[in-house]
Amino acid sequence: MNALLFLVPLALLLGALGLAAFVWSLNAGQYEDLEGAAARALADDDVEDGRS
Repeated sequence: MNALLFLVPLALLLGALGLAAFVWSLNAGQYEDLEGAAARALADDDVEDGRS
């Protein structure tokens, strides 16, 4: 029972840290261009202009 007195506040603290990190990433623009990042991952940068 004494372990709960330590573990419950620790769990709440870790949850609050995760929520703060998520809110920070939203404000930093991490999720603004999801399709562009996916397209850049599939783009072939080795192809030269006009030549195959």
